[in-house]
Amino acid sequence: MSKHHVKQRATQDANPGQPTQGPLTHEELQLSGRNHSMPLEALQDDITPAGLHYLLIHFDIPHVSADTWRLRLGGAVNRSLELSLEDIKARPAVTMPVTLECAGNGRSLLKPRPVSQPWVLGAVGTAEWTGTPLAPLLEEAGLASDAVELVFTGADAGIQGGVEEPYARSLSVAEAMHPEVMLVYAMNGSPLPIQHGFPLRLLVPGWYGMASVKWLTSIEAVTSRFMGFQQAVAYHYLQGPDGPGIPVSHIRVRSLMIPPGIPDFYTRRRVVDAGPVMLHGRAWSGHGEVERVEVGIDGEWMPAHLEPALGDFAWRAWSMVWVASPGEHVLRCRAMDTSGALQPTDQVWNYQGIGNNMAQVVQVTVR
Repeated sequence: MSKHHVKQRATQDANPGQPTQGPLTHEELQLSGRNHSMPLEALQDDITPAGLHYLLIHFDIPHVSADTWRLRLGGAVNRSLELSLEDIKARPAVTMPVTLECAGNGRSLLKPRPVSQPWVLGAVGTAEWTGTPLAPLLEEAGLASDAVELVFTGADAGIQGGVEEPYARSLSVAEAMHPEVMLVYAMNGSPLPIQHGFPLRLLVPGWYGMASVKWLTSIEAVTSRFMGFQQAVAYHYLQGPDGPGIPVSHIRVRSLMIPPGIPDFYTRRRVVDAGPVMLHGRAWSGHGEVERVEVGIDGEWMPAHLEPALGDFAWRAWSMVWVASPGEHVLRCRAMDTSGALQPTDQVWNYQGIGNNMAQVVQVTVR
């Protein structure tokens, strides 16, 4: 079978099933039980507590001993390195607030629905990550002149699309050398929780979360493009089952609001008392600084007030006063960044359910 047909068949298997209009499957419910969203009320916090930060685990959580764990850096380098956690902690440390979002955030809202982890809107979070920049480590190893990519491999492994392999992703040499790319060992001032990649993970600010490989065990410089499943098949913008599509990279501009008032337990529909209501939320983008947020009240868009961003790769708080009148209302919010990108009010469908940044809709009853 030719490489083209192997790639085509693997692309068709990137999702466990064809997109569907039907109810959630048992398999999707299993995935949603293992992976969790950030409750939208946690948007009140500048920094998301580790236990509320979104979590996506592709396979199983590996149990790694910090005492015996080593990071190996090799391949097309002048000097291979093997580092303990203490070796990495001894290097210059940086703490940076970074917003991470899963590329599949919002997937369950698409019609027909791509069958995979059925995110609604909460696959996001902002933490203070502490670690050491990657570029000096690569310079120390000395990349060969013909090295084109760095492959980052985690300790977790499984089967997806009929392919058995560890979770691995790559960055080009230029991408990996960006000063914000880090090897991180702490989250919000504490050691990485095991579910977030203990003892060490890669952090690629501005990119969707699939690039920030958890439970990192090796970095390999390679002289040709890496064709692992998570790189070459998964995480592509596609309009049908045939690849290769466009690779997913930076986070599309998005804003979310804290649903106002109180919820109905089952439907989560909001109930608000009439009068002035302060609407709050956050906005972020991997393509530029968020420069505007608008709130829609029954189709009429009004500008919100923006606070300064927490950092170059972290979200901005926004707020707006809504004078709520009795009745049924539809609230929305959308952001624009300095690249000129504006959140769409209708999502452009894609086969893997990736990059769904459609403006949020909140149904409200005012009493």
